[in-house]
Amino acid sequence: MVTSFVVLFAVSVWAGIQNALAGGGTFLTLPALMLTDMTALAANITSTIALFPGQIASSWGGRTHVAGAGGLSFKALVVISFVGGIVGAILLLVTPSSIFRHLVPWLVLFATAVFAYGSFVPRKEDRPPVLGKLGAGLAQFCISVYGGYFGGGIGFLMLAALTAAGLTIRNASATKNVLAGVMNASAVAIFVFSPQVHWVQAGISCLGAIIGGTIGGHLVSRVNQKLLRAAAVLIGIALTIGLFLRAP
Repeated sequence: MVTSFVVLFAVSVWAGIQNALAGGGTFLTLPALMLTDMTALAANITSTIALFPGQIASSWGGRTHVAGAGGLSFKALVVISFVGGIVGAILLLVTPSSIFRHLVPWLVLFATAVFAYGSFVPRKEDRPPVLGKLGAGLAQFCISVYGGYFGGGIGFLMLAALTAAGLTIRNASATKNVLAGVMNASAVAIFVFSPQVHWVQAGISCLGAIIGGTIGGHLVSRVNQKLLRAAAVLIGIALTIGLFLRAP
């Protein structure tokens, strides 16, 4: 058990660096937590809590660039994200562990595909908005429900939706960081009362992620982000294959 905790801490430091520089830290913490002898459901809930402080730090740094989208105010997007995160978290808690175990490979596959698309398919800055109030609100609500339930790939999902609603990449990036923090805050507020949380592992992972996030902040201008994202995609693919092979 001590060895698995050491591995968890090291992986969480890496996840913190990965999140600060390119995203995709969930692909690292989920399997590391599962190695400490917990179910996929418990690992997902514990990972959400462990990575939450780092999300708050990253969203605070870009708060001055947040904006509304598609005719919706930023406050409206915050409310939608908060409600969606609660719905997703409740859905996760009422999902039996055995069912979630079967869902995890598909969720990781979906998150990996979204991450790969968002990382390597170029986005056009000058395209006209295609989402109005209803479309932007519905897209954000669905993303928030998914974020509260699983969360992998939500950054790129929101980036795609917010740019489709008319935001520039810079504003969309800052806005999605804050909205991700909001939807995870609502999920964490519910998860802290769940018996599925493994607090020792959550503390170890949280400490590692904070250290990694601090390191990542200093490396942001020195590291090739595309290589890091490629590494995250490869990890996601390997994790997906491993989960499908383990599925009964």
